[in-house]
Amino acid sequence: MVVLLLASASCRADSFDSQLVAAAMERTQHNVTYNGAYYRLAYPNGDVPANIGVCTDVVIRSYRALGIDLQVRVHEDMAAHFEAYPSQRIWGLTRTDRNIDHRRVPNLQTFFTRHGESLPVSDAPADYQPGDLVTWMLPGNLPHIGIVRDTVFARSGNPGIVHNIGAGPRHEDMLFDYRITGHYRYAAEAGPLR
Repeated sequence: MVVLLLASASCRADSFDSQLVAAAMERTQHNVTYNGAYYRLAYPNGDVPANIGVCTDVVIRSYRALGIDLQVRVHEDMAAHFEAYPSQRIWGLTRTDRNIDHRRVPNLQTFFTRHGESLPVSDAPADYQPGDLVTWMLPGNLPHIGIVRDTVFARSGNPGIVHNIGAGPRHEDMLFDYRITGHYRYAAEAGPLR
């Protein structure tokens, strides 16, 4: 099967977005088994073993490649504003857990809303720009996240998505395959959260 991709003109080669897309695409070169088990992680910059991961790990590792540690940023924001996060409501937690908080899609959604841009959810492919983050609700009420790529699939007209939905990090035409629950931009600079 041949898939024709068209380059998107909206992503400058030196921009943060292009760097994030390149980091996400680099993730697709890794053999990663889908595994969401709980791990005790070093802090800061803690990661599960390189050969395992879930959808959030694609995002975390892509940002980490640019010097942005979401483990630290999410933990610090949750520690200061725990009530703003869904951890108590969804998981019944009473405090932060720096081992897992950054690996949960609802926490990332809250963080990106608080510190990035929360953009409208749309059914127009052109509204999703390279480096944007998109979240979905999969069957069985399973939250999912991926990164918009700087190419468009010619057949559908949809931008590519880099994500891990169970077969390791992949670049796929799946933007509208599931109900979109969020659309974000987080073009942070390396260093402490402002």
